[in-house]
Amino acid sequence: MTSDATEKPSNTQRLEAFSDNVFSIAITLLILEIKIPTADEIHGAGGLWPALGTRWPNYIGYLLTFLVVGVMWANHHATFEYLRRVNRKVVVANLFLLLGISFLPFPTAILADHLGDESTRNAATAFYGAALVYVSLTFNALWWVGRSEQRFVDASMPEHGRRTITLRYAVALICHVIATLLAFVNVWLSLAIHLLLTWWNAFSERKKKSEDGLLAEITGTSAAPKDS
Repeated sequence: MTSDATEKPSNTQRLEAFSDNVFSIAITLLILEIKIPTADEIHGAGGLWPALGTRWPNYIGYLLTFLVVGVMWANHHATFEYLRRVNRKVVVANLFLLLGISFLPFPTAILADHLGDESTRNAATAFYGAALVYVSLTFNALWWVGRSEQRFVDASMPEHGRRTITLRYAVALICHVIATLLAFVNVWLSLAIHLLLTWWNAFSERKKKSEDGLLAEITGTSAAPKDS
């Protein structure tokens, strides 16, 4: 087995292609949880529109997770604009991330099935949040494993972008944990935090230079000079 010292790093093309397939399958599976109303359901609800309206928890779960997975895919793409080479450690870290991504349709289905039930919606929302915490944790691990090898980092990419990614991934993990705990108190607040985090992470990291100051306050360090 090849040691880290002698292992020859490879480019990211195969890793990104495999990851893209997993993301696309996971995001496609989400729609399968929205079932067509049966004839009995339509009759019992008093028509097709009322029957479709009873599927509101499924629509919420689908829309939220679609946005979450879509933004995660965009961030995964951005990550490998900065990491241009990979080794076995990066590949394994990426596999743990994809484990969480491919799992997301299941907690989404649990959330949709129980969001309308006051007796079980808190537990379902906490379970959903726990899945997002895992994905956020593995995103952080992937980034730190990759950037720990300076030879893998594209030096031509802006330094403020690297700092922004570091900040966002760390803050997202903390906020996902908080949102998951809040699920036992208020499911709507919990889901709103997950949604707001998705919105925040949707912006390009290269345009959020103002986040450097926040990172400096958190870490107690001064912002590094920007690339020319």
